[in-house]
Amino acid sequence: MQTNFSLAQLADPNIAEAEDILRKCVHCGFCTATCPTYVLLGDELDSPRGRIYLIKGMLEGDEAATPEVTKHVDRCLSCLSCMTTCPSGVNYMHLVDHARNHIEETYTRPLFERSLRNLLSFVIPRPFWFRAALNMASLSAPIMRRFLTGRLRALIDLAPKSMPAASVVDQPQTFAAKGTKRGRVALLSGCAQTVLAPSINEATVRLLTRLGIEVVIAKGVGCCGSLVHHMGKEHAADQQIKAAITGWMLEIEGVGLDAIISNASGCGTTIKDYGFMLRNDPAWAEKAATVSGLARDITEYLVEIGGAEIGGLEINQSRSDPHTGPAQIVAYHAPCSIQHGQKITKQPKQLLQSAGFEVRDVPEGHLCCGSAGTYNIMQPELAGKLRDRKIKNIQSLSPDIIATGNIGCQCQISAGTDIPVVHNVELLDWATGGPKPKSLG
Repeated sequence: MQTNFSLAQLADPNIAEAEDILRKCVHCGFCTATCPTYVLLGDELDSPRGRIYLIKGMLEGDEAATPEVTKHVDRCLSCLSCMTTCPSGVNYMHLVDHARNHIEETYTRPLFERSLRNLLSFVIPRPFWFRAALNMASLSAPIMRRFLTGRLRALIDLAPKSMPAASVVDQPQTFAAKGTKRGRVALLSGCAQTVLAPSINEATVRLLTRLGIEVVIAKGVGCCGSLVHHMGKEHAADQQIKAAITGWMLEIEGVGLDAIISNASGCGTTIKDYGFMLRNDPAWAEKAATVSGLARDITEYLVEIGGAEIGGLEINQSRSDPHTGPAQIVAYHAPCSIQHGQKITKQPKQLLQSAGFEVRDVPEGHLCCGSAGTYNIMQPELAGKLRDRKIKNIQSLSPDIIATGNIGCQCQISAGTDIPVVHNVELLDWATGGPKPKSLG
C-alpha cells in the first residue's frame, strides 16, 4: 500500500511503525473472509482492509477521528483472525491499537458512551469494585431487566446469578512445589477472573504444584492492562503494565522465574506484547522485553515441561465422580487470543486428549464468540449474533462439556447455553487428582 506521510510525521516512532504496517498490505482481501464483523455485516468498512483504509486516511492527514472512523474501529473485536489469514504479515493488532489511542486522544464521544467506558475501565480491573458492582447488578437484575435495553441491558445480563467467594489463592504468596521441585513460576492472578471464577486460579496452582512447580503470586501485580489498552486508554494501561513488570522483576531478580503464567489468554497476548508496547521507553524497554520473553499460556507451559502427557502425571480414570466408561465429549473453543494472538493451536487439545477426553473442534472455530473484553457490553447486538452463531456450531457436536482458555469466552458462551463451560486447566486438574469442577454438577 502506498503511503504519504511527511518526514515530520515519520519522526514519531509510532507513526513510523504504522507506516511500515500499512506498506505491507497488498489489498488482497483475504482478511475479509475470516473477519467476524464482515461476515455478519458485509460492509467493506467493517473488514480489516476497510478499517486499514480509514486508519491510513486519519493518520496521514493528522486528523482528529471522525464519528464514521470511530464507529467502524469500535466494531472491530481485535480477534486478530485477519492476522492468521493475511499472507503479507500485516500486523493489524499494532495498527488498530494505535488507531484506538488516536481516537481516544482526538475524538469526544457522546456523554453516555464516554461515561460507560470510563466506568468499565475503572471498575473491571479492580476486583473489589468489580465484585461490588456485580453484587449490585445481581440484586437489581430482576427489576432492571424490565426497563433497560441496549448496553445497560447487556451489562445487567452479564452479571452472574450468584457470586463465588473471593479466594485466598489470589493474595500475594508462594505455593511450595510438591515432591521434587522442577521449576518456579509467577502466576498472573488477574482482575475480572478472580471475581468471576476464582476456581481457575485454584486449579492452576493445584496442578502446577502437583507437577513440582513452585508458584508465586507476585506482590503489586494486578490487572495486566489489557482491558484499558484495547479501549485506547494508554495512560491507565501504562500504569498497570509497569506495576506488573515491577512486581515480576522483583521475583526475576530475586529467587528467579522460569516463566510467567497466564490462564486468561487475552491477558497472555498482551503480556507477550509488553516488549513492543514499551520499546521506546529507555527506562522500561529491557524489563518489558524480559517479562514478555517469560510469558506463557498455562497450556503452552505444561507442554514445555512435560509434553502432551501433563508432565507425566498419572491420569486417574477410576476417580469416583468422573467420566467412567466412554470418554466425555469436549467441544474445544479456541479463544481468538490463543489461536490468532498467541498462535497456540495444538497444545490445549493435546493436553485434554491425554487427560482422557474426546476432543472435538468447533466448526467455524476461527470466528470470535463476541466477548472480546468489553465488546459484548459496548456492541451487544453484534456480540449476541456472534455468540448465537458460536453456540449453534458447538451444539452441532453434541458435547458433554465446552472447554476454553479465556474467562471472557467462558462467560459469553455460558450465557447462551446450558452445556457447562469449563476452563481447560480445571479439566486437567480434575483428571490428575483435583476436584470435579462445580459447573459439572
